[in-house]
Amino acid sequence: MTTRRTTTRRPTPRRTATLRPLYARLDGATVEEIPFHAGDGTRIGLTRVSRGHQDRPAVLLLHGHTASSDMFVQPETRNLVEALLDEGYEPWLLDWRGSCRLPYNETGRRYTYDDVALYDIPAAVSYIRQRLDGRPLFAVAHCIGALSLSMSMTAGLVPGLAGVVAQGVFLTPKLAGRTSLKMTVAGELFRSRFDHIPVDFRKVGFRSRYTALFALASRGADCPDPTCQILCNSAWGVGASLYVHDNLSDATHDRLAELLGPAPLWILPHLRRVSLARSVVRWNQDDHRYRALPENALDAAGRIDCPVLLISGSENGMWLDSQKLCHEVLASRQPQLDVRYAEIPGYGHFDAFVGRGAALDVFGHILEFLGERV
Repeated sequence: MTTRRTTTRRPTPRRTATLRPLYARLDGATVEEIPFHAGDGTRIGLTRVSRGHQDRPAVLLLHGHTASSDMFVQPETRNLVEALLDEGYEPWLLDWRGSCRLPYNETGRRYTYDDVALYDIPAAVSYIRQRLDGRPLFAVAHCIGALSLSMSMTAGLVPGLAGVVAQGVFLTPKLAGRTSLKMTVAGELFRSRFDHIPVDFRKVGFRSRYTALFALASRGADCPDPTCQILCNSAWGVGASLYVHDNLSDATHDRLAELLGPAPLWILPHLRRVSLARSVVRWNQDDHRYRALPENALDAAGRIDCPVLLISGSENGMWLDSQKLCHEVLASRQPQLDVRYAEIPGYGHFDAFVGRGAALDVFGHILEFLGERV
C-alpha cells in the first residue's frame, strides 16, 4: 500500500481535529489521505484509492452516522473498495463529521445533518470533480450518509452526479413506533447527563455511569458481547437492530467497536423530526445560513437529476421498509425520475456492506447499476 499526501488550497480552518488512521489493507493500490475541511472549516476526512486507471469514473462512498470509511475497506472480507477497484473505478472515501474516525460525536460539539448536507458533501464533491478532469462521478451512500446526500441533491448542491446508490434509507425515513418513542424518551432522560452513548464496554468499565445502559441493552440478547448487545439488540438504546448477527464474520464481530462508534444524544431531536415527517426535513428553520437547503427534501425531489438505486436488506431492523416506501412515493409523485429498488433477502442494515457474504449478495447490484451508466 502506497501513501501519498497532498495539500488542498483551503482557507485556514476554524476548527481542527485529529483523524484516526484508516484501518485497511489494499494491496497494489495507492491510498491518498487528503487534508480536508468542510465548507464551514470543520476538519473532516477525504481519501482517494487508485490503481492508476485514468479513464474510468470515480465513486464517492459515504458511511453512516457513527461509522466511518473503515466499513468500505475492512480487510477481513472482500470489501466494496476492492470490488470497485477490480472493475476499474476510482473510489473516494469521505469521513464526514459523524465519522468515528473523528472526535465530534464524543466532544459534545453540536451539529445536525443540515451541516453534513450543506458543508461536508458538497465540498467533497466539488474537490473530487476538480481532480477528475471531466470524468463521471457516482455516489454510494449508507444510512445517514444517504439521508444527508438526499438533502444535498434536492438542494441542487451536487448537480450532475452520474448515479446514486442509497442503502437503508433515502428520502422517506421510517422508524418503528417503539424506536421513535425510545428515541424521544432517551433524549429527554439522558441528554442532561450524557453527551453520547458509547459502544465499547471495555473502555467505559463495569462501574461507570453507562453501566445501566449496557444492562438494558443486554435484555433478551443472544450474544454475550456487550458491544454487540448495544448495537444489534438495542441500536444505542433506541430498540432497533443494526444487522443480522449471523451475517457477520467472527473478525468483523470482534471489531464492532472500531466500525461503529459512540452515538451523540444531541442529534436525536433531528432524527425524531425526520421520522415523524417521513421525510428528510431541515432542522435549522430560522438560521439564514441553511436556507440553501429545502425545508422538506421530499417536496423538492423533482430536482434530482440522476438515476438512483435504492437498496435495503429485507430484515432491516433500523429503517424497516423505508426504501420500498421511497420507491413507491417517488414513482407516484415524481414519475419522470429514474429510480429503482432492490431488496436483499436475509440482510439487515449495516451488514449489507460489512457482512461476510455482502460481496456476493449485495455488491453485484451496485456494480451492475454503475456499469449500466458508464
